[in-house]
Amino acid sequence: MANVQIERIADVAVVYCDGRIVHSDAAFRLRDAVTRQADARVIVLDLSDLKALEGGGLGMLLFLHHWSRDRGIQLKLFDPPHRVRSLLDWEARPKPADAVQEPAYVP
Repeated sequence: MANVQIERIADVAVVYCDGRIVHSDAAFRLRDAVTRQADARVIVLDLSDLKALEGGGLGMLLFLHHWSRDRGIQLKLFDPPHRVRSLLDWEARPKPADAVQEPAYVP
């Protein structure tokens, strides 16, 4: 289970996460903590003490990325564990549907 704490410095919110985000209740707790910071200009997710992140947690990070972008808020991840970094890098790769193909030559 993840423990989430928030520190506010002017228009920057720092959300500290430790423990594990492997079940939906932990992912929803993270979502609620972040979305309550809707008036922040920058939200920093400090993941340096995160021990585990599974599919629901990764999906929540992607949701929070879109949520913050739609509101003009910068979402920053601070020191995510290596496994989390590699999962996020994998998710950011272009998918086959995103690939641009050369148009066929028609004489």
